[in-house]
Amino acid sequence: MQREEFLQQLWLDYIHLHPELGSPELEPITAHAEYLVLVTLNHGPFSAEQLLPTLNHFGFRRMETYAMADRGLLVTLLAPPDDSAWLVLAEFQPSTLTRLPRQRLEALINRAHPQDCRGQNLFCRGRPWPMPDWATYQHLKQSNPLAAWLSVMGPRIHHAGFDCGRVGRDLQSLDHDMQQAGFVGNADRLHGIFPISPLLDYRFYPTCSRRLPFAEGDEHRIAVGGIALVQKCLASNQERAVELLLPHHTRCEIA
Repeated sequence: MQREEFLQQLWLDYIHLHPELGSPELEPITAHAEYLVLVTLNHGPFSAEQLLPTLNHFGFRRMETYAMADRGLLVTLLAPPDDSAWLVLAEFQPSTLTRLPRQRLEALINRAHPQDCRGQNLFCRGRPWPMPDWATYQHLKQSNPLAAWLSVMGPRIHHAGFDCGRVGRDLQSLDHDMQQAGFVGNADRLHGIFPISPLLDYRFYPTCSRRLPFAEGDEHRIAVGGIALVQKCLASNQERAVELLLPHHTRCEIA
């Protein structure tokens, strides 16, 4: 698999989950992603350590790593070899859960079929383990919403981010367009998977909830991701917006 094919598969999986983002009204905004947030977890073949060689093979190189203990996350910024979208690899740490929810999550993951735990398309093939029952999902959600999301969705894109500067319009204007298309944004920098740097203006727009069948046959609607808009507070910054995405104080060194 080549990098272009990998990115195309990521995008098709994302749009399949969020078909409303493929509407012609949003095409001027979503034509060129600034970054893609890939969520995985530190467990066996799904760990960042195991996935990074494949991403390196596709031409992405590690730039910075950020630790967010309160979210149970290690986040790695990966730059492409060209001017395309960066990858934001968010690795959830099951060890940050208390004993019972951690055991429930790991028991679920350990039921993944070995054939679904290898290859270069782990982010594109959907959840590799069985669907949890509703009680397990609720228990995980109370412990950590991202753990619950992973239990249902598996490693994949959570959301894509778009830079207003690269779109060519300001955040207020694009926010208006998003509202006209039925999306309600949240400007809270702590909303979503990780906190956002004060160097960026930010909006996160949850997509429509999806009705999903859980293990015991009952169906429930849950939030499955969204879309983000970012805008540099200082236009003089030479960095890409994604390079300013995460708070500086969360940066760390990984040996």
